[in-house]
Amino acid sequence: MLAVIIALMPATGFGIYNFGLDVLYLILITVGTAVLTEYAAALILKRPISIGDYSAVVTGLLLALSLPPGAPMWIGAVGGIFAILVVKMLFGGLGQNFMNPAMAARAFLYISFISIMASNRTAARADESLTLWKTMFSYTGGAVGETSMIAIVIGAALLVILGVIDLKIPGAYIISFIVFIMLFTRSLEPAYLASYLHGGGLILGAFFMATDYTTRPMTAKSQIAYGIFLGFLTAIFRRTGSGIEGVAFAIIIGNLIVPLLDKAALSSIANIK
Repeated sequence: MLAVIIALMPATGFGIYNFGLDVLYLILITVGTAVLTEYAAALILKRPISIGDYSAVVTGLLLALSLPPGAPMWIGAVGGIFAILVVKMLFGGLGQNFMNPAMAARAFLYISFISIMASNRTAARADESLTLWKTMFSYTGGAVGETSMIAIVIGAALLVILGVIDLKIPGAYIISFIVFIMLFTRSLEPAYLASYLHGGGLILGAFFMATDYTTRPMTAKSQIAYGIFLGFLTAIFRRTGSGIEGVAFAIIIGNLIVPLLDKAALSSIANIK
């Protein structure tokens, strides 16, 4: 968890630099609410205090980086409570939740407060004039943590080097998304494709949320299938929906089919043996 927090610092720092100190306050409130909610829930439910594992900090930070920079502070607090209390603690705590808490909270906030969550967000397909440089380094439209693809990749590379994650899920996710979006849009223009990759939190979601230990598949085969499924869903949502929250909904839907993917993978292994 500490490694994930450190790996998120480049994206966090760039988001604060890009949007100002209000973003820092939003991050602090979201993370603080997540930690306090876990502490209070543990007391009420008479479970061991678990805030020392920093998982609530990771959830709060990921959620904060998924929020639009102009979001009011109470949005972060509501999202932090929902992520920890509803998605995590009511299902038994760390390791028992069936979907990623940060992504579930992001989807919940989008459905409940769409005008706020859609503010200052740019769907990739709505702006084809973006340059490759802008999408890679300082694309200003998007959520707090989506503004620099390079910052996200630096953090992801750290997790790969430390062995916290590998490239099976994010690799399958990103490559399959590129393939499907090229099929759907019939475009090979680099800046246009880069805008699709950068917009809507795809890179952040692929490396930091789809790889969540609790909600990802167990076997190598099922992880690759999971990544391809996420890529397909995200491409579909980007082309047929608003283009903004495709990653969040793809990941939480993907979380729901993880048991089926694992069952199919384990059955095939058993048959081979």
